[in-house]
Amino acid sequence: MMPLWILVVLLTFSYSGAHKILVVFPLPEQSHGILGARFVRHLLNYGHEVTYITPFIEKYTHPNQQQVDVSRNLKLIPENPVNLSSLISKEVSAPGFTETMNFMNLVAVQTLENENVQKLLKNPNLEFDLVILEWNFSELLAGIAAVFDVPYIWVSNLEPHWLIARLAGESFNPIFNSNILSPYIPPLNLYQRVEELWTQITFHFHMYWYNDRIQRNDYERFFGDIIRMKGRESPLFEELKRNGSFVLGNSHLALGHEMRFPNNYKNVGGYHVDEEVKPLSPKLEKLMNNAADGVIYFSMGSKLKSEDLPVDIKKGLMKMFGELKQTVLWKLDDKSIDPPSNVHIFKRVPQQSLLAHSKCVLFITHGGILSTIEAVHYGVPIIGIPAYGDQFLNIERLVRKDQAKRVDLSHSLVADLKYAIDELLNTKRYNDTAKNNSFIFTHRTVNAGAEIVHWVEHVILTKGAKYLRTENLDLHWYQKLYLDLGLLLISAFLFLTYTCKLFLIFISKTRKVDVKKKKK
Repeated sequence: MMPLWILVVLLTFSYSGAHKILVVFPLPEQSHGILGARFVRHLLNYGHEVTYITPFIEKYTHPNQQQVDVSRNLKLIPENPVNLSSLISKEVSAPGFTETMNFMNLVAVQTLENENVQKLLKNPNLEFDLVILEWNFSELLAGIAAVFDVPYIWVSNLEPHWLIARLAGESFNPIFNSNILSPYIPPLNLYQRVEELWTQITFHFHMYWYNDRIQRNDYERFFGDIIRMKGRESPLFEELKRNGSFVLGNSHLALGHEMRFPNNYKNVGGYHVDEEVKPLSPKLEKLMNNAADGVIYFSMGSKLKSEDLPVDIKKGLMKMFGELKQTVLWKLDDKSIDPPSNVHIFKRVPQQSLLAHSKCVLFITHGGILSTIEAVHYGVPIIGIPAYGDQFLNIERLVRKDQAKRVDLSHSLVADLKYAIDELLNTKRYNDTAKNNSFIFTHRTVNAGAEIVHWVEHVILTKGAKYLRTENLDLHWYQKLYLDLGLLLISAFLFLTYTCKLFLIFISKTRKVDVKKKKK
């Protein structure tokens, strides 16, 4: 008789559980490229076949992966992007909601105009079991799922916010949930509550009266004829964008605060973190091990570059770092300033491997979502220097948890940073909180990658997991706010008022007639 364990193995490998999945991560930002590649890797590791639309083309790929090149999207990034010097001098301001949404719509349109994507969409022999779309302030790409007539999943690589929650059928109250570009976190004071409410109201109007109209036209332009060529009528855009089967969010309670989610939303924060820490180079390993008082790691990410800081601030930081007893590793591509003996400059640093090292005592960062997740995962206290976008909210949430201090970009950066370094290194609670948050973040039944694969397979096997879908998705915004009921009540009140007025006028006239008759 065949041993039981051999039978289990054979059944496992004979199970035709490999699915064909189309993954779309078109944003030409390096951090989003990392997230997309890691997302795809999890699916490939479980044997699925993945077609991947991306601007970041890898030379060597998995045999089950096919890449669709949209690298032309990289040209959408401005030649003179926002840099640290211009932000400090107030020469430019960070992009707001409208600018962000317009740019994201442009990315979606250029992705769909790409000849490689058009070829994929028009291929009559291509079939998929599921489409996975990165959400970036636009729902236009949902039309890809309509072309292949399959369920789709949204992936949000930001902390949860009301714009993505509405796609899962949830309405976040602005009193408890700030918008993603806000610098505020709950509890909010009166001024902040008014500002958050006003932001939601104005943005709703912008979406419904401007942005949705543009996306409806683009949806018909890119998808209408293709869907009809396949013998089907194209669904209404308003219905399609609310018909996502699931939302996967790149967050975790250790990063933010408790929020109410429906059953079709799951947080899978940290899915980009390496399951096994890669070893440091011999040079870096020796440097870390020889740091008797620990290592401070300073990086402003891949988009904001430390070399763009004003010269006087860079010199001031070098001098200030040189006065510390800790070893400082600075991600900096600038050799014009000689560093002190305890300061080491690197153009590239294996960030996760460095943060995972026991000698790393502090991380100075811009507060991007990848960096904050990695710091929480490895239990390292943070000093955040946010510049724009979701960085303010990412840092403020960790400040509230006592894992971080915030320092603003300003001409007093050197002095402010020195004060924050002294406080974090000399106050035990920051390190204790970081270690506790790390435990909360990593203590899971399964890791983030396995959970992603579970829900992806579940949506496919249940033909869209419709049983998880909340009925709120079928309600219009005016129904959720009871505006239709309010209009009905107002109409009824006006009708009754008018009827009573007519009745009183009639009674009055009748009495006058009776009085005249009596006088006669």
